[in-house]
Amino acid sequence: MATFCATTVAAEERRQLGPHEHGRSVLDIAVEGTRVAMELRAPGMDIVGFEHPAETDEQRAALERAKAALADPLALFVPPPAAGCRLGQATVELETEDHGEEHAGAAPPAEDEHGHAEFRAEYALECADPGALDSITFAFFGRFPGARAVGVTLVTGHGQTAFEVEREAPRARLGAVM
Repeated sequence: MATFCATTVAAEERRQLGPHEHGRSVLDIAVEGTRVAMELRAPGMDIVGFEHPAETDEQRAALERAKAALADPLALFVPPPAAGCRLGQATVELETEDHGEEHAGAAPPAEDEHGHAEFRAEYALECADPGALDSITFAFFGRFPGARAVGVTLVTGHGQTAFEVEREAPRARLGAVM
């Protein structure tokens, strides 16, 4: 079951969004036994093409389509069928940071006055045979044309590694750490 949650960080409880680079997402993966936990952080620009609050029906629809797509990690980060992975839980949030307050009736701020928006998704997977999880195909790039690279950190009982997966080579081999 997927859970959708859109959050806006208010000025008084503002959390600093981590620095992000347009075109580059970050995916953390931890494998423990048959459990696989994943956390994705992706700039709003890469996912929906803008980082300001949705202003039109088309932009609001783009946000909803993005949330639905991000809630299906096995369609975005495709493991080998032999691993027998299934989704246990997915949560998707849109976090925004504005550089100024917006007031009802006020003109929207200029594009360069908007803060950053970042999609954050957390996934819990169960894989019947995690030993068969020797690669991941990043269909993520086909779904989100603005994404150019994903920085991946993989932690297993055999060690930790970090690598970059790029649009031009959307398959990561995990054999050495699995």
